[in-house]
Amino acid sequence: MTKSFLARWRSNFLTGLVVLLPAVISIAVVTWLFRNVSDLTDKLLFFLPPDLTHQDHGNGPMRWYWSVCALLLAISVICGFGLLARNYIGKKIIEWMDRALLQVPFLNKIYGATKQVNDALTSGDKNSFKTVAMIEFPHPGTYAVGFITSEQRAEPQIKSGQNLVCVFIPTTPNPTSGFLVLVPENKVTKLEMSVADGVKYIISLGAIAPDFAGNNKLKS
Repeated sequence: MTKSFLARWRSNFLTGLVVLLPAVISIAVVTWLFRNVSDLTDKLLFFLPPDLTHQDHGNGPMRWYWSVCALLLAISVICGFGLLARNYIGKKIIEWMDRALLQVPFLNKIYGATKQVNDALTSGDKNSFKTVAMIEFPHPGTYAVGFITSEQRAEPQIKSGQNLVCVFIPTTPNPTSGFLVLVPENKVTKLEMSVADGVKYIISLGAIAPDFAGNNKLKS
C-alpha cells in the first residue's frame, strides 16, 4: 500500500511538473524581461513627481501601473520614430542625428559599431554577413550558430599561418552584441539557411528553425 501510494504520488508530481513547468518558466521570463525593460522605460516618466509614481512617498520602487504606462509610452515613442523614418523629412533628421552622434569622441565608436551590427542583423545585408555557419564554441563538443563576416587574408590570418574565417557569434535574445571568433576554415560548417533565417533562429533561441531538406533523411 505504501509503495503504491508513493508511486502514485511520484507519478502525479512528475505529471504536474511537466504540465506547469512551461507556464512557470514563461511567466518567469516575461517577469524578468518586464523588470529589466522597466528599469529603462521608467525613466521616461521623469516629468511626473516621484510622490505620484513611486511608493513610500517617492522613495520606493515605481508602482507597477506606472511602469506599464512608461512601457506603453516607450512603445509609442518607438512607433513615432518608425513613422518619422518612413518619410523624407524624418530620414533627413535621423541622418543629421547619426552624423551628430558620430562626431562625439568615444561615443562614436560604440554607436557606430552597434549601428553597423544592428543594420546588418535587421536588413540581412549580405555585404556584412555573408553566410550562416556553425562552429565549436565556447569549447569543443558544443556548437554555436554565427555569421561569416570575412574570409580575407588579413593580418591575423597571415601571421597565424592558417586560413582563418571571421565568424560573429551573436548573443541571444539580443543579437546586437556577441563575439568575433577567428576559426580555421576546416572547422567551420557552413549552413544552408539564409542570413534572415539565421537571425530568426538566434533571436527565437532556436525555437524558429527554417525548413531543411535533410530532416526527411533523418526521419527515415
